[in-house]
Amino acid sequence: MHAALLVSAALVIAGPANAADKVFDSSAGKIAVTTIAEHLVHPWSLAFLPDGRMLVTERPGRMRLVTKDGKTSEPLAGVPEVYHRGQAGMMDVMLANDFAQSRRIFFCYAKSVGGGAQIVVAHAQLDLGNQPKLEGVQTIYVQKGPPGGAANIGCRIVQARDGNLFVSLGDHFKAEESQNLSNSVGKIVRITPDGKAPSDNPFVGRQNALPEIWAYGVRNAEGLAFNPWTNELWEQEHGPMGGDEINIIKKGGNYGWPVVSFGVNYDGTPVGTGKEHAEGMIDPMWHWTPSIAPSGMAFYTGDLMPAWQHSLFNGALKFQLVSRLQLENDRPVREERMLHELGWRIRDVRQGPDGAIYLLTDEDNGRIFRLAPPGK
Repeated sequence: MHAALLVSAALVIAGPANAADKVFDSSAGKIAVTTIAEHLVHPWSLAFLPDGRMLVTERPGRMRLVTKDGKTSEPLAGVPEVYHRGQAGMMDVMLANDFAQSRRIFFCYAKSVGGGAQIVVAHAQLDLGNQPKLEGVQTIYVQKGPPGGAANIGCRIVQARDGNLFVSLGDHFKAEESQNLSNSVGKIVRITPDGKAPSDNPFVGRQNALPEIWAYGVRNAEGLAFNPWTNELWEQEHGPMGGDEINIIKKGGNYGWPVVSFGVNYDGTPVGTGKEHAEGMIDPMWHWTPSIAPSGMAFYTGDLMPAWQHSLFNGALKFQLVSRLQLENDRPVREERMLHELGWRIRDVRQGPDGAIYLLTDEDNGRIFRLAPPGK
């Protein structure tokens, strides 16, 4: 495990031929930052459709389609009512593995429950006709446990090769619940596409434990992705003041929150035991101290920027940058920080089908940016 090792990328302004773009020097050579779309309201996630369009969520409770040349649709009809307050709202979206046949998407959002918020996972069919809309919206999972506030509410969804879903569920600032197996607060759950607990989950049949739980002791996981070379499930999460983490999520694993942490509480007091390690709890493979507030992560497998192959990209909200972690033997060994001069809160990071890196910015005037070599 490593603390952050920093290499910064230098930013220069592009020439007048495209004054709206930026170009920076990086370990992959010169990289252009191009605006694809703007005027999105706190966009949270995007998914690439087979025709090249992007399906984008906005935190206030909307989904839109964005073309490759930046044309943005009206909000899609059929989206369920969303609880929008603070960090809560419409969050992740992904296409089902069989989207080409089923047109099914999965998404997660916050709903109001008992004066607080809970995370809902749903699926629907995406109708891409003349008036795109969601059809057949069905809730498949609702976070179980005491309703929480509208912070630490991050939710990401990934689908494994066997079709099962992994979903990250934040702790809503109810830290003690992350160690409580009778609810799904501060957990990673594994469910079928219809929301059931697979029979080989680690806590199936255990008294006072939810069968859908796959791993626990997490705080606010806002990044979730499968390592394409090992098929390991990687997660990154916000620590308190310091101690943002990247973990490999193992079956039945306990990731320590709030017993151990590399950070401290916001008032400066120790977290839990005040220790960084504890027997039976899994250490992160990487941590950021001070916190960068990571959000959105993507492994890079493209040919467009070969020097960045075998890298993990992370967006950062608090530090307003993109963090590239170079992997060796499938573990992060050094960091390159980019775009911090621009002051963007990076909410999501995705590799596009063209091999470029796409970014969402968490702003009232949220944007989609593309990173690629100039002219490509």
